[in-house]
Amino acid sequence: MTSAITVGVDGSAESLAAADWAAGEAALRGVPLRIVHAWLWQPLDVPVVQDRETQAESARTVLREAETHVAERHSALKVTAEVVEDTAVAALLREAEASEMLVLGSRGHGAFVGFLLGSYGQQVIAAAKRPVISVRTRNGLTQMEGGEVVVGQQGTPEDSDAVLGFAFEEAAARGAALRAVRAWTLPPILAYSPGSMLLANEAVALEPFEKKALAEALAPWRERFPDVPVTEHVEIGSAGQVLLSAVSNAQLLVVGRRTRRAPVGTRIGSVAHAALHHAPCPVAVVPHD
Repeated sequence: MTSAITVGVDGSAESLAAADWAAGEAALRGVPLRIVHAWLWQPLDVPVVQDRETQAESARTVLREAETHVAERHSALKVTAEVVEDTAVAALLREAEASEMLVLGSRGHGAFVGFLLGSYGQQVIAAAKRPVISVRTRNGLTQMEGGEVVVGQQGTPEDSDAVLGFAFEEAAARGAALRAVRAWTLPPILAYSPGSMLLANEAVALEPFEKKALAEALAPWRERFPDVPVTEHVEIGSAGQVLLSAVSNAQLLVVGRRTRRAPVGTRIGSVAHAALHHAPCPVAVVPHD
């Protein structure tokens, strides 16, 4: 059975932008689109301002509006839609696990609570076992067309296989070029060495190792996707800042997130956090070991 691409909607303009992006992605990959709206009747926990059936009809209205919105733009796409009776986080995580990817709307820069369904977006991104794409509108567009696919590469080739694989697949599907970015900093013992000339010499000496690490990580994916043009970008600096400086012409930014849970709660990592806050294009967060 072919997996669908799933988008969560909540009636906002941002979630409709996410539905647009998800529909375009489903068309590119030749898979169905699934639209879900999470809703749960909780009469004992919240003030009751509407009866159960009235709230259920409101949930169905959100879903119908999203279906109509997608059908007007992608009439040939196979679409299913469902109101899922569960808490938002539980419903979206379950939907993500059964999908190729989960797409959510984002309300733009600033506090992370701007994600679809309030702060739930952060919890979903932190715990999902499949890629989650955050989409925001920019001048009414979601940057589906044009520009590069930019991917951040960190660590060893094994660390970044899932992230690079996703990025190459996206670039190939779009006929886009790929920019692979590896940021690096001096080891702490060197970073505090006195003298600007010494620091400059150390950076020059270490940069070839970073370029080699990026080339080795990319090699199997270049071989698998020979038609994808690749630019290798190695730069000294914090990973978040370097990535953000490389996305001015991007249609999609792909970053990784380790699947390990922190001792308290969940974490998405500083690089994914910076990308989700500040990148002007859609951001795909890909879990990896």
